[in-house]
Amino acid sequence: MSEYLILQLPSANRVYADDAPRLMRAELAVFGEAVGGIADTDEVELAGLHYVRFTAPELTGDRLALLSNASSLYALFQRVDEDLLRPVPIRPLDRFDSDLLTIQKYAGKTNEQFTRLLLNVTCLAMAEPLAMLRRPLRVLDPLCGRGTTLNQAMMYGFDAAGVELADRDFEAYERFIKTWLRTKKFKHTAESGPLRWQRHRLGRRLDITYAPTKEEFKAGRTRTLSFRATDTLHTAKIFGRNAFDAIVTDAPYGVQHGSRQAGELQRSPRDLLSAAVPVWVTALKPGGAIGISFNDLTLPRGELLDLLTRAGLKPREGAHYEQFAHRVDNAIVRDLVVATKP
Repeated sequence: MSEYLILQLPSANRVYADDAPRLMRAELAVFGEAVGGIADTDEVELAGLHYVRFTAPELTGDRLALLSNASSLYALFQRVDEDLLRPVPIRPLDRFDSDLLTIQKYAGKTNEQFTRLLLNVTCLAMAEPLAMLRRPLRVLDPLCGRGTTLNQAMMYGFDAAGVELADRDFEAYERFIKTWLRTKKFKHTAESGPLRWQRHRLGRRLDITYAPTKEEFKAGRTRTLSFRATDTLHTAKIFGRNAFDAIVTDAPYGVQHGSRQAGELQRSPRDLLSAAVPVWVTALKPGGAIGISFNDLTLPRGELLDLLTRAGLKPREGAHYEQFAHRVDNAIVRDLVVATKP
C-alpha cells in the first residue's frame, strides 16, 4: 500500500472551504466502495498546508483516472518518506476551461465544487461505475436553474439536458452558453423555439450540438446540450423513457424552483419531489443512478430516502453516505442522497 496526499482547490466560499476536507474524505469513501482500494483517510498538515491523506495500492489506470476528477482535488502526491512528496500526474476528464463553470454569478448558484461532487458520487453509484471513463454519459438535471450541472456535464464530455420552469433562467442560460461558445470559437449549431408535445405547447426549447475542435465536429464526434423551459413533471414526455444514465439535481430549498400542479405553483420541496421523482425515474435507464442534494432543515433525509424507495429505486447506504451534510447558511444544511434504478 502507498500513502497519498491531496492538496485541495481553494474555495471562494469560506463556509464550504471549511467543510471541503471532510466532504473529500466522504467522496473518497464512495470512490473506494465503487472500485476498491481506498483506506485510512484522514487530514494532515505539512509545512503549513493542509492535505487529505489516504492509503491505496499503486494508483494507475482506471483508479487514477477516476480519482483525477475528485471534486476539490488540486494536486495529488505520493508520500515517499516523512519529508518527501512525489507529484502524481492526474488525468481529469475536463474538456474545457474552468470559466465554463465560474463565469456565471447569481444569487442561489450551487457551489461548483459541490456540483462536481454530486455528479461524481451519482456516476459512481451506477451499475457500471467506470462508465464515466468509457463513454459519454447522458445526464439530466430536472431542476437545472441556470445550468451549473449542465456545464459540469459538458466539462466531462457528457450529453447534458436540463428542465427549468422559470423563463428568466432559461433566457439567462441561453445568452450565456451561446456567448461562451462563440467567444471560445467552438464549432456548434444552436436551435431554439417553442416546445410542443402532441400539438400542445409546453414551453420553450434550446438544442445545441457542439464539439471541442473543428475536426471532431466535422467527423461527427459531437455532444449535445438540451434545455427545456417547462414543468419538470413533463420530463418523461419530452425526453422519453429510459433516456438518461444519471439524473443529478439540487432540490428546492423552498423558494427557488417549482412545479405547477392543478394550476397552482407548488414550491414545497416535499410536495414537488413526491410528484416529480416517479416521473424522473421513468426517464432513467435501468442501472442508472439519481443524486439529489437537499436542505435537511426542510426535508429530512429519512423522508427523502423513503420517497426514493417507494419510487422503485435502491438508495445507497453506508456511513460514508451520511457524511456529506454541511452548512450553507443559517437556513440551509445541505445534504445529498443517491439511489440506483434496478
